Amino acid sequence: MSVTASALRQNIYAILDQALETGVPVEIQRKGRILRIIPEKKKSLLDNLKKHDFIVGDPDDLIHIDWSAEWTELRNLPDDLPRHPRGRRTNARRNAKV
Repeated sequence: MSVTASALRQNIYAILDQALETGVPVEIQRKGRILRIIPEKKKSLLDNLKKHDFIVGDPDDLIHIDWSAEWTELRNLPDDLPRHPRGRRTNARRNAKV
């Protein structure tokens, strides 16, 4: 859409609303030059994320890794710390300093 500065001045809100609704830039002719009003496309919040390549290999393989050899701190806790009635460790047992 192309308009003169005078036409823009008379109908500025209608012209701006039309540009927003249609997404079509408005060209304004002023002193032999052309100015453009272009509606900004709304960016998705996900577009701001940067891609990171931290996993080397297949991510599904991480599910099947046995970490029991690495997690030995629970084995070293004293047995006299309180336990949950169902056999689960209580916060006191989890937070105990070895």
